[in-house]
Amino acid sequence: MEIGALRHSIVLENPGPAVPDGDGGFTQAWVPNLPSPVWASITPASARDLERLVAGSVQSNATHVVRIRYHANISTQTRVTFGTRVFEVTGVQNPDERNIELVLICQERVQ
Repeated sequence: MEIGALRHSIVLENPGPAVPDGDGGFTQAWVPNLPSPVWASITPASARDLERLVAGSVQSNATHVVRIRYHANISTQTRVTFGTRVFEVTGVQNPDERNIELVLICQERVQ
């Protein structure tokens, strides 16, 4: 991964602890997963990219591919915020299991 490709400043967030709301339910806020910002490459997901990344099974709901340096606490519960845009992580790949980079298969959430 070339450093020049990581040109988007993003925030990685995970769900925070559940807080009772007083009516028998709870609320949950998003908390930053890592110190911000994290530098990333964000590209629109083409069908060809998705077939290569998800081993032949096309994920039609994926809209973007986000590449970042490796971080251990990233999962499908993580979300990516880029400015006012929000991406839900639907898949996480660690190429060659080398812990150098992560490829996040994401779906942009329309607000």
